[in-house]
Amino acid sequence: MNHVVLYQPEIPQNTGNIMRTCAATGTKLHLIEPLGFSLDIKAIRRSGMDYVKDCDYTTYKDWEEFKSKNPGKYYYLTRYGKKTPSEFDLSHYEEEQYFVLGRESTGIPLEILKADTDHCMRLPMLPSARALNVSNCAAIIVYEALRQQDYPNLSHVEVQKGEDWIYE
Repeated sequence: MNHVVLYQPEIPQNTGNIMRTCAATGTKLHLIEPLGFSLDIKAIRRSGMDYVKDCDYTTYKDWEEFKSKNPGKYYYLTRYGKKTPSEFDLSHYEEEQYFVLGRESTGIPLEILKADTDHCMRLPMLPSARALNVSNCAAIIVYEALRQQDYPNLSHVEVQKGEDWIYE
C-alpha cells in the first residue's frame, strides 16, 4: 500500500490538497507534528473539498513515534536526492511504501535523509529551480507509484456521470 508522510507541514492549503489526492487514490496519509495549523480550519476544508472526510489519516507526536508504528520501505522526496522516482521499483502495491515529504520551509531534516541516502529521490527540474510545491510533489510520486502498479483498485473511466457521458 502507498502512504504519504508529511513531516511537520506548515501550510494548511497544501495539506488539504494532499488529503484530496490521498482520498482519491486510496493512499493513507501520515502527519508528523507539530503541524503549522489546526486540522479543523476552513483552509483545509476548502482545498480538500469534500474529500477530507474520506481521507484516511493519522497524526503522530514526532518522527520516532511514526517510525515505531509504521514498518515498511521509506522514500524521501528531497532536492538533495540523486535518483529520479522512475529509478525506484515502486511496483509492489502489497508492500508498505512511505513517501516522505518535508516542511514547506526547510524540507526533511538532514539527519533523517543522511540515515537513508539510498532512498532519497529528486524530481528533475531546471537547475535554477529550487523546489516544487509540496502538494504537487505528493501527487507526482503517488501517481508514479500507481502507474508502476497499474493503478490498482482505481477506476479507469468516469463513474459518477457515466463513462460515455462526454459522447452522448
